[in-house]
Amino acid sequence: MFTTTDPQTPPATPPTTPPATPPTPASTATMRAVTQRRYGDSSALTVNQIDRPQPGPDQVLIEVHAAALDRGTEHLMTGRPWLVRLAGYGLLRPKQPVPGLDVAGIVTAVGADVTRFEVGDEVFGIADGSFAEFAVASESKLASKPAGLSFEQAAASAVSGIAALQALTDVGGLEPGQRVLVIGASGGVGTFAVQLARALGGVVDGVAGTQNLELVSSLGADVVHDHRTTDIADIDQRYDLILDIGGRNPVRKLRRLLTPTGTLVIVGGEHGNRITGGIGRQLRAVALSPFVGQRLAMFVSTEHHSFIDRLAVHLDSGDVVPVIGSRFPLDQAADAMLQMEAGRAKGKTVIEVTGARS
Repeated sequence: MFTTTDPQTPPATPPTTPPATPPTPASTATMRAVTQRRYGDSSALTVNQIDRPQPGPDQVLIEVHAAALDRGTEHLMTGRPWLVRLAGYGLLRPKQPVPGLDVAGIVTAVGADVTRFEVGDEVFGIADGSFAEFAVASESKLASKPAGLSFEQAAASAVSGIAALQALTDVGGLEPGQRVLVIGASGGVGTFAVQLARALGGVVDGVAGTQNLELVSSLGADVVHDHRTTDIADIDQRYDLILDIGGRNPVRKLRRLLTPTGTLVIVGGEHGNRITGGIGRQLRAVALSPFVGQRLAMFVSTEHHSFIDRLAVHLDSGDVVPVIGSRFPLDQAADAMLQMEAGRAKGKTVIEVTGARS
């Protein structure tokens, strides 16, 4: 049987329930982050609301509590030397729009292949874009944060700390009782190098600016030379190991400070040409090394948790205490970079990331 409806009377419309709003996918969640769309100085940095990153299979997502500056971050910001761009970081503009490497925070999500961390773990290490409320990092570049270390201290540690550790041990071969000279002793890598060399049994001297002599002495240096008033050629001590950090000293002058079988490790290089930066001095030193009794070396820091774990032992014991020269909120990250550009930073500069959302 069929049911008919009076054509003059419209059929009753059944009540409808509004469709449920689907949950917002994680990919559309946003965060505050420092971004740069072009290479340049600190004026290229702005704070914007952008999508949160998502961790890959071997990555974790970190709610960032603190980040920190280093020379590598500055080079990636400026795109200089141009060798940085040729290395795959973006020819015309930064491939990663959020700067920042050093990170400390809490794991909020893990990739499918992650085995070393779980949600809720406190970690520190090296991330991909840490000047933000959230950042992703490979689990291979993270370590558990020592319980006695603040997030700010942890954020200040990884990049510079493992560079100092590798320069002293894996490259420099430091042995207890050897005399060590750290040139650039008040900077990020230098403050770690002085403390680590002392903790590893070395007898340490330093070279720093006038305003930082007392700081370097407090870190364990026996003698601190003022680079403004003392030419390194006038230092009468001879050293088993010299770390020249971001310096411009001619290799011939540095060799005069070494023992006949001493080791020079050039850590980084600034103020070179636009294409290769200071790497030219390093390459010349390495080329000369086979023809002299002294060992002249350079290196690129290896970013791996095995080194961060080794550093964490010294941090946890209190033998090494990160030197935080200044702190800036996330909104003032450009001011923090400007301070580094102007050469006014000492120790590590920390970015305090506040207001992160879960």
